[in-house]
Parts: sequence; structure tokens; C-alpha cells
Amino acid sequence: MLKLVLPKGSLEKATLELFEAADLRVHRNSAVTYQATVNDPRIDSVRILRPQEIPSYLAEGLFDLGIAGRDWVEETSSDVVSLGQLQYSKVSDSPVRIIVAVPGDSPWQKVEDLPQGVRISSEYPQLTTRYFAEKGIEADVRLSYGATEAKVPDIVDAIVDLTETGSSLRKAGLKIIDTLLTSRTELIANREAYEDPQKRAAMEDLLVLIQGALRARGHVLLKLNVPTAQLESVIAELPAMASPTVMALAHDDMKALETVVPKKGVNTLIPALKAAGARDILELPIAKIVE
Repeated sequence: MLKLVLPKGSLEKATLELFEAADLRVHRNSAVTYQATVNDPRIDSVRILRPQEIPSYLAEGLFDLGIAGRDWVEETSSDVVSLGQLQYSKVSDSPVRIIVAVPGDSPWQKVEDLPQGVRISSEYPQLTTRYFAEKGIEADVRLSYGATEAKVPDIVDAIVDLTETGSSLRKAGLKIIDTLLTSRTELIANREAYEDPQKRAAMEDLLVLIQGALRARGHVLLKLNVPTAQLESVIAELPAMASPTVMALAHDDMKALETVVPKKGVNTLIPALKAAGARDILELPIAKIVE
């Protein structure tokens, strides 16, 4: 039913791991194969292509559904439908930023300080050109094919580049003076395909699975038994956001408790629960959390 396109390159590994966690495992003959399959009746075919191309291909109707960053949707001015943000990336769950950076020892503290005719290197020439035009700054924007930060200051005066942690910019002796765009990975669709009720239903099904797998990341299920007299003490040890399910056991003086908690910190939480009176504590992995 759906022609799916997934990103190759820096997001590839994280995307394939996410799809496997969502029970949508992508099968292909080798790591360099561009064609793949998913054993799911809602997905007819899968292609793995550069994320820079995906929004344009979706807008043209070559595919129905795909994954790309908001940065490439904006760079290509592609008319696509966003089904929602997917909070994952190549390094962390944080969004990436498209920033303006200049040499750390330069006098420029903000974009308005840059001179007319400033030389800019970027992998986002269209986005950069529009940005500087809006600022009223005449910029000589030059397309970069990579290693953008290495071109300052000998080749260009400043760069417009993507950063997730900012570490590579700092190592290169650069400082950030503005942010053009904050970008997350998104599930995006061809507008005509999205208007088809059957295809839209399939898209929304896949989104439920993917988001469920993302919500489950970093969480575990705790199951424990608690004497009724200690129930409130045990609940008081749980994280504030936890909403436990409490059930009666065969013995009136005992309760069973289940709750989802962050994996981070569970190493101190479990001893605290035991000290508060909990027994038979089980920590279980979670595949999906569907709200």
C-alpha cells in the first residue's frame, strides 16, 4: 500500500533500530543496498536514500511516506504533510540546530555585526540565502560539501551549519552567534497520499507503533508486592510522574503494585522501595508505550 523512504547516512542506523523496536524490521541484502522490505501489509516497498532528497521526492509523489529532518524540508521548500516529530537523532534524543558560527576571536557577537558581502559556507544554501535576505545582509553564500567548519577563516568569514552538541564547533575554535532553525526528525507524507483515507489510516497505524517504541525508551516496568500497611510509604518513594496501578492480592494484608519508571535512577529506586517495605520486586523491559 505505502511506498516508504528512509534516510541513509548519519540517521540510518538509528532509524533502522527504531523500526525494529516498533516491530517494523527493515530487511535488506546488505548494508549498501538501497532497496529493502518490511514484512507488514501496509508497506509495499522501502527505499533508503539521502535525507536531503527525501522531502522533494515525497512532494513529487515518488513515495508516500518517509523520514527526514525539518531542516531538509525547509531547505528544499517541499510541500509535504508532517505527521509528527520523532524524538531521536544520530547522537541523542535532542533536536539539532542550524546555526551561524564565526571565529571565536572575531569581534562579531550577533548576525547584525556581519559586514555586507560576508562570505558564508553552508550545506543549506537556500535556507541560508533566505535567512540573510530577511536580515538585510548581502551574503556571498557558497555551497559546502562537508567539513564546513574547516573553511573558516581562510576561505569564508562564517558558516551556517548543523550542530547537535556544538562540540565540533568548539574544537574548531568557532562561536555560535545565531540559530536559524531548530530541527527534529519528522515522519512526513506526500500530500495526495495523505488525503487517501486508506493510506492515511495506514500512515497513522505506523506512527502509533513508532511513537510507542520511542516512548518506551529509557523506561522499565516495576512490579512488586507490598504489605497494605506499608503501601503509602512505598508509593512515596516512586518518581512524582509515576502513576502506579494497585491491585488486591488473595491475602488481604498485601497489595500488588505496577508502575512505569525511568530506567535512569532505578538502581537507587529499587533498594529504596525494598527498604520501604516492598517485596518480590521485578524490573521488566518495555517494548512500547501507546497512549
